[in-house]
Amino acid sequence: MFLRPICDTLSERLAEPRRFIQALIGPRQTGKTTVARQIISKTKIPSHYATADEPLLKDRAWIEQQWETARFSLKTDIGQEKGILILDEVQKISGWSETVKRLWDEDSADGLPLQVIILGSSQLLMQEGLTESLAGRFEIIPITHWSFDEMRDAFGWDVDHYVFFGGYPGAASLIADQERWRRYIIDSLIETTVSRDVLLMKRVDKPALLRRLFELGCLYSGQVLSYQKMLGQLQDAGNTTTLAHYLNLLEGAGLIMGVQKYAGQKIRRKSSSPKLLALNTGLMAALSTLSFEEAKRHPDFWGRLVESSIGASIANAARGRSFELSYWSSRNKEVDFVLSRGDDVVAIEVKSGRKKGTLPGLEAFSKEFPTKRKLLVGPQGIPLEAFFCLPPEEWFR
Repeated sequence: MFLRPICDTLSERLAEPRRFIQALIGPRQTGKTTVARQIISKTKIPSHYATADEPLLKDRAWIEQQWETARFSLKTDIGQEKGILILDEVQKISGWSETVKRLWDEDSADGLPLQVIILGSSQLLMQEGLTESLAGRFEIIPITHWSFDEMRDAFGWDVDHYVFFGGYPGAASLIADQERWRRYIIDSLIETTVSRDVLLMKRVDKPALLRRLFELGCLYSGQVLSYQKMLGQLQDAGNTTTLAHYLNLLEGAGLIMGVQKYAGQKIRRKSSSPKLLALNTGLMAALSTLSFEEAKRHPDFWGRLVESSIGASIANAARGRSFELSYWSSRNKEVDFVLSRGDDVVAIEVKSGRKKGTLPGLEAFSKEFPTKRKLLVGPQGIPLEAFFCLPPEEWFR
């Protein structure tokens, strides 16, 4: 497994004199545990790893036991100035943040240089615990789905393979047997994420509705759909508030998100119909009945994959940065993605072959809003590979 760039960032933070709890938050199968284990190997610091993501029920006493084990290793390893404790999926233990706070403060008072790394696949629960109990004691390192250049460097993929199979490194070795790859994505990633990271961690009164919403998000990824139309598609008599809440849960689990409309005013953005977006195109491909070869022969489906892969790349790259992702539409004119940073705005149009004719959306948008850059991605514009490999900061220059 290749070292992700985040490994160097984490190593640098652990070497600093001031201690912070390092929280690595991201979807399943994105390399959080691998990064943590590589840190252990790279730093050669006495370390203890433990995970709460096991069938055996655990409570706050389990956290104390693991903490004491790490303390003992540090105290008995003569000549070592630091130790590392890694707690994986700690958010699955009720009241975890209060216990971590108490033990962290005890070490701080005693001058014990124990470094703590916590890993979690539930963004919402991790951030709740961090902000409620651990204010001033933590730093978040977002772990996202793998980018194109990471999948290319690790597995030799070209752009087309990345567009179809997405950024799941654990499934990369299975693509020669596409049915096996599809079952792995559905059974080991989708089902596990929904049943263990969403349904068991948050109150969901209509689990069947949440599952169907996820499937709808993959089916209509890259398209704007009002909540009322979603309810009609889902054949459910629920309310739009519930649907918006479930969409937020699915985003927190790294599956799909609802991109809000850009209007220059955040209040108006929140009231708009969302553009559904799969955060990893492997989810779309796995739920389809098309093979890689068949998908390339279906312009409409392939075009949705291309647009979604661009949107997912932007959304994942924007995590942990001061960027905001949205879309724009007005009077049958649309801009696929709008990326804003303060007063700077970048309009991005994806030419995937699915759309015909000219692209009046970019011009109409720039007339209504001050626009720093207008980017066309695809044929006669920025090649997909070049766009995937360009850091988002470059889009504003």
